[in-house]
Amino acid sequence: MTTLLLIDVQKDFHPGGSLAIPAASDDASRTAAFIRTNSSSISRIVATMDSHHLLDIAHPRFWTDAEGNHPDPFTLISTEDVESGRWIPRMDLKHPVNSPLVDVEILKQEGDVPAGLLNEDGDLDIVKYCVEYTKRLESKGKFQHCIWPEHCIIGTDGHNVVPEVMEAMQGWCRDTGGSVEWVHKGQNVLTEMYSALAAEVPVSEETAFNQELFESLKEGTDKMVIVGQALSHCVNYTARDIVEHWPKEEMNKLTVFTDCCSPVVGFEGAGEEFLRDMKERGVNVETSETYQW
Repeated sequence: MTTLLLIDVQKDFHPGGSLAIPAASDDASRTAAFIRTNSSSISRIVATMDSHHLLDIAHPRFWTDAEGNHPDPFTLISTEDVESGRWIPRMDLKHPVNSPLVDVEILKQEGDVPAGLLNEDGDLDIVKYCVEYTKRLESKGKFQHCIWPEHCIIGTDGHNVVPEVMEAMQGWCRDTGGSVEWVHKGQNVLTEMYSALAAEVPVSEETAFNQELFESLKEGTDKMVIVGQALSHCVNYTARDIVEHWPKEEMNKLTVFTDCCSPVVGFEGAGEEFLRDMKERGVNVETSETYQW
């Protein structure tokens, strides 16, 4: 069985979108062509969707400085910035009813939780949380907290799959009798979730490693092809989570198409490092035109 994993092939990551990747339209055309040409050979299509709220921890309006100004997109916010008050999180952030955004027991799984994170009423101290969040991000050695343009807001046009790929997906459904399996990620406003399987800092059951999704991807899969946006971020970290848990002797079942995903501008190095790491782990790195069934 061949699984096609489409990662965040959404309008906001394509030219005209709020977080556009210049080469993404060409990537989408090649992805759509691959689906159309190989429709009968693709057993499953699993499509992830970056799905954010407006007041997300990685969006500008979540933060202000002392004068009430929001950070510009691509601003990096460090632990020191939060501790010093250089950047202040929303103090009026509302949590969903009966569904707290942060589960302290999940936080404890990756380290000690600072005293006073929750007050006597069980309410979250948002400043202490953001200090802890940025500290945990930095301790992993991958990056500081980055502010992105508002993107993939649930219910907006930018959240939708780009039409060319969507048409190819619907054609696959008509031709094969299959249904696309949708995976939404990023709804928790208090943590960034590049990977479709786990947040960068897990804070709840929904953002911890999704073993059920992983087992679903692995179950019966003879081949998995990974495409989408962006090579530097969501493709990168989704694939890394898969590879981290995949049997070492079966890495040759996994393939990343280099002509169907591109990095965010300014993060080209992260994409190149990702591809090098995948090759070293035994993952196939090739193009949609050279792929052998």
